[in-house]
Amino acid sequence: MIPKRPLTNGSHSQPKSTHQFVRSLGVPDLAPHTSPFDPGYDVATVISHLEQSHHLISRLKISMACWLIADEAATGAKIAAARRLGVPLVTGGGPFEIAEDKGRLNSFFELVASLGVDRIEAGEGFTKLHRPPGEYVRLAESYGLTVQMELGEKHGGAFTPQVVQHLIDDGFRWLDAGAKQIVVEARGSAQQVGLFDDAGKLNFDAAEAFANAFGMERTIFEAPNKRSQFDFLTHFGNQVNLSNVRLEELLRVEIYRRGLHSDAYKRELARRPVVTR
Repeated sequence: MIPKRPLTNGSHSQPKSTHQFVRSLGVPDLAPHTSPFDPGYDVATVISHLEQSHHLISRLKISMACWLIADEAATGAKIAAARRLGVPLVTGGGPFEIAEDKGRLNSFFELVASLGVDRIEAGEGFTKLHRPPGEYVRLAESYGLTVQMELGEKHGGAFTPQVVQHLIDDGFRWLDAGAKQIVVEARGSAQQVGLFDDAGKLNFDAAEAFANAFGMERTIFEAPNKRSQFDFLTHFGNQVNLSNVRLEELLRVEIYRRGLHSDAYKRELARRPVVTR
């Protein structure tokens, strides 16, 4: 039997784990900045991704209304896995809008809180709200929930400058009322909606307007596909908050964020010193 050759590299200490090796490349330790979503995956898929990537997730979005009609035990198993792994949860904005429009918002908040979810997403994507932001935030807080507000209509097309300013004003009203973060709409297509034109090109000026108004920590950009994800990361850097990333795309987003992707290496990592200790 041919003995294995020892791994040597001059005076450099040898990595004892994948994470130690990544740090030795000069990759910075980053807090989670990506909120992936579950649009109705099977239980095993969600739990497997949580176990694989929980340390990279800022908040898991239980998206759309799929969780409301799925088997209740399946929804409970997903939530339990997220809580076991320390991943905060948020419900998508659709059920909030429908519950409010049907006069069932108290029941919705009670249900969400009973399941162990700690945040709801509010919005006016396809309905109109008739109460001031503070009333929604206080009601949510009475059930132990926090609020993030999604800005933009789902069927309103790309934002005009006038719409951007109106939404920024609206966002400040929600933040002043106690909302924790503002989400900028992109749906599942990032095309002909919100910050994206008919060809899926990102309106960088409008994106900067939101980020400058609310600050990077309080702004979340929906980025449902590769082009939108890479555009946001390239433009704003590795601290940008992204949402609506599919679970199977999370690791790709995070290697790009860290400069471990070929398209991001020269910008993020090439000039960082190698850590030898």
